[in-house]
Amino acid sequence: MSNPAIILVSGDNLDVLEEQFWRYTREYDVRCAPTAADAKIQAADVMANDGQVALFVLESVLPDMELYPAITRIREGVPTARRVVVSHWENFRRDATSLRDGQANGKYDAFLLLPRGVRDEEFHTAIIDLLNDWAATVAVPEVVSVRLIAPEQDPLTLQLRDYLDRVGAPCGVYRPDSNEGREVLARYQGPTGAWPVVETFNTTDPFVPTSTRDLAVTLYGRPDDIDVDQVMDLVVIGAGPAGLAASVYGASEGLSTVTIESEAIGGQAGTSSMIRNYLGFPRGISGMRLAQRARNQAIRFGTRFFTGWPVLSLEPGLDGAPHVVRTEGGEVFARAVVIATGVTYRRIGIESIDDRVGAGVHYGAAMAAAREMEGGDVIVVGGGNSAGQAAVHLARFARSVTIMVRRSDLSATMSHYLVTEIGFNPLIEVLASSSIVDGGGEGRLEWVDIQDVTTGEVHRRELRGLFLLLGADPRCDWLPDEVARDDRGFVLTGRDVPTAAWVDGLPPDNLATTVPGIFAAGDIRSGSMKRVASASGEGASVVSHVHAWLE
Repeated sequence: MSNPAIILVSGDNLDVLEEQFWRYTREYDVRCAPTAADAKIQAADVMANDGQVALFVLESVLPDMELYPAITRIREGVPTARRVVVSHWENFRRDATSLRDGQANGKYDAFLLLPRGVRDEEFHTAIIDLLNDWAATVAVPEVVSVRLIAPEQDPLTLQLRDYLDRVGAPCGVYRPDSNEGREVLARYQGPTGAWPVVETFNTTDPFVPTSTRDLAVTLYGRPDDIDVDQVMDLVVIGAGPAGLAASVYGASEGLSTVTIESEAIGGQAGTSSMIRNYLGFPRGISGMRLAQRARNQAIRFGTRFFTGWPVLSLEPGLDGAPHVVRTEGGEVFARAVVIATGVTYRRIGIESIDDRVGAGVHYGAAMAAAREMEGGDVIVVGGGNSAGQAAVHLARFARSVTIMVRRSDLSATMSHYLVTEIGFNPLIEVLASSSIVDGGGEGRLEWVDIQDVTTGEVHRRELRGLFLLLGADPRCDWLPDEVARDDRGFVLTGRDVPTAAWVDGLPPDNLATTVPGIFAAGDIRSGSMKRVASASGEGASVVSHVHAWLE
């Protein structure tokens, strides 16, 4: 496989860029283009030789055309490549004003000052971040931690790929007759004809998992690995933004902390391809990277994580006894518990569509499936930020992306920056006042019937993929009756707790439930904002309440 290309585009300062990017030449094919037209020719040459373009770096002033038309042409030719605009220091103030809208609208990914000397590490940190972001979306990563061997992309293989993407473990999928496939199968001792065969970085024995849990156990272990005689100070149930924040702050404040996640680290937010409005990340950050950084931070302070284990029940402790958190993989005893299980996407409730989950139908952003949409038409159902982020990501691969909502537009449910970015993306269409009423195909989903909710008119549309991000249902059916919930099933805390459960006329603490020592944070909590930043804030804040309880 040839090295991915970085194409530098500048009329007057190409020598400066070439010198700055010399450090990348060992692992990237760094090419220089004096004009935008030449850059497009260079990109076409890379693609014609089965190569990939990872990054375009364009000076803000080009000799042959205006910047925005040049970016548009580049985007049309290589939509998956990241785009950086650099400004000469003499033009920086002017460009910062005139080009601000372009970055806000998603025309390019970063606006940087042209380096003025050697070792401009702030500049190169931005470049590395963008190259990392690009590498996370390529079909076959340069370095893999897990190899999946399968003759076809069946639903289980796709589920495993999606799980590995979400936990930040790069994987490759190979056919049995490939060199990689033959190498792995030569060491496989299990029954023949079962797929996919999986080899992970931490085992030399390939195996056939039956679910993502089997893979999670191989990577991270089981909850019953915890010493049964040990009572933890804090068990966090759920590892989305709220649970991760509670894990970081709990462990950093000296609490022995265990975090249990039923699926993948990051929760629903972990599936977001790019979160651009999270404080401190001006170029944005993917949900997966944000989650993995938080997980690594929590591990540094001593938190132990167990993924792939849904909690079956929570038994409140009585008379000073610890609470008991039960999973199929074992029990964990804790003096305090934080419920941070978040929400799950609501099912569409159409049998012909739900029967095809994994075969053209995906709940959530399904980052791994986005790569399979290249050249196809895709529909995203949902009007929240997660749906908007998924649509922007899918537009890097698909021929067209349609966002479908029952409302008249997106403004009431989606952040303004996303609405604006979607409006400027020529590949994304918004189909308002519409809903899906049926779907079908030969095995995979190939078409859907769409109804106009105002007129009742129905029309059929062919598609390659349907991504459903339909809203929020709480994930806490396993909670005991002692933990009060609202009529939708979300956990009640603080002043929202029924007055009959108040003690001496006083409500519980803000994030405390009706059971002493059990707290709730993030999207699972009734009245929460349903945003990544607010969930993280609640996860951090709940630790002070835990401390007060333990003292």
